[in-house]
Amino acid sequence: MTTAARQRARTFFSAHPARTVVFSFAGAVALGTVLLMLPAAAQDGAATSPLIALFTSTSAVCVTGLAVVDTGTYWSGFGEGVILALIQIGGFGIMTLASILALLVSGRLRLRLQLTVQAETKSLGIGDVRRVLLGVAGTTLMVELAVGAVLALRIRFGYGEGIGTSAYLGLFHAVSAFNNAGFGLHADNLTRYAQDPWIILPIAVAVILGGIGFPVLLEALRHRHRARTTGRRNWTLHTKLTVATSAALLAIGTLLTGLLEWSNPATLGAHDVGGKLLDSFFHSAVSRTAGFNSLDIGALHASTLLMTCMLMFVGGGSAGTAGGIKVTTFAVLAAAILAEVRGETHSVVLGRRLAPQVLRQALTVALLGVGLVMAATLALLSVSEAAFEAVIFEVVSAFATVGLSTGITAELPGIGQLVLVALMFIGRIGPITLVSALALRERTRRYELPEERPVIG
Repeated sequence: MTTAARQRARTFFSAHPARTVVFSFAGAVALGTVLLMLPAAAQDGAATSPLIALFTSTSAVCVTGLAVVDTGTYWSGFGEGVILALIQIGGFGIMTLASILALLVSGRLRLRLQLTVQAETKSLGIGDVRRVLLGVAGTTLMVELAVGAVLALRIRFGYGEGIGTSAYLGLFHAVSAFNNAGFGLHADNLTRYAQDPWIILPIAVAVILGGIGFPVLLEALRHRHRARTTGRRNWTLHTKLTVATSAALLAIGTLLTGLLEWSNPATLGAHDVGGKLLDSFFHSAVSRTAGFNSLDIGALHASTLLMTCMLMFVGGGSAGTAGGIKVTTFAVLAAAILAEVRGETHSVVLGRRLAPQVLRQALTVALLGVGLVMAATLALLSVSEAAFEAVIFEVVSAFATVGLSTGITAELPGIGQLVLVALMFIGRIGPITLVSALALRERTRRYELPEERPVIG
């Protein structure tokens, strides 16, 4: 590459740091596609079609979990290893880049400098970025190993599997859970473990920790010592808002799942009270972030599917492994609605006034998400004979990178599967690149236009 070309490349990335996220993801998807097309990646030793490989690679890198073939029976050990590596790269890479953008976006020059250093040297610089990286890596390793060990022990002594098989199953599902990917090695996902809290609860904890966002986890760890000495947790508004909203949505999802499916013989109806509560909680936890399921999604009532769609669309915490519009976006919009209903001029959350640009960004992310979901739903309905509720559920699951499925993904025509591929990719990188681009493009108008109010409502 010539000096001029290198200079143009540096300018290309430093002028718009979010491009680094897009191109790194596209490169990972392309590499994963090539590897999964190799004959060694399939159980039967035959080369996998480009569409299946592309779909699986995108789903893994974007930590979604939607699949057009059964992971445990179609792919060989090499193929499963590639998928696991893509999940880890997608989760760790996204969390790293998203955390950098989220933590440093308030300082424009600093953000651009750090991302320019990354593009030029393939490193992430020093200072705060290095501390964030170490925190992300350490937390990831700690949670995945701990959850993997618990799962491996339970599978070994509770289900009689061999040591090697138990360790592999435990690690694979732990990595998939913490990265909110939802890939499982069983054809029925986790429905065989629906009544086993030693499997369900560790996976739920990993899903929640991975989906809440690394800024929240790192801040909680940073202030743990201070809380012990002073008895107070001086959390930022972002952390308070994320934790409170996530807890509220988790509780609401658990309650609604239990109420709507309590007597459904194909889901909760066959379980005892403890099992019903356990699976209601698990469904609520994974609906906003991961694609695991302990209930047959295709057997859920239409009302439960709609409720799940709403949870999936909201998603999890910012700068984590979850998708959706994010819980902070949802909370900011709720605060704006409440302020308007009360007739207040400013939106207030937990004793803090929200900046106008935050409200505009939240509204932009939410409305673009709605528009994308509607456009993709229309596209799939035009090429598929599937029912409307199944199609919109699949679309929201892909956009929010959740991975829950009613079972129609593999039956969609090739063009329909490509729509979901695009949706998973856009849904994963879209909110990150959009918010960072909006923040970096913010500029002050040096004059004011005449004000006028159109009729609303």
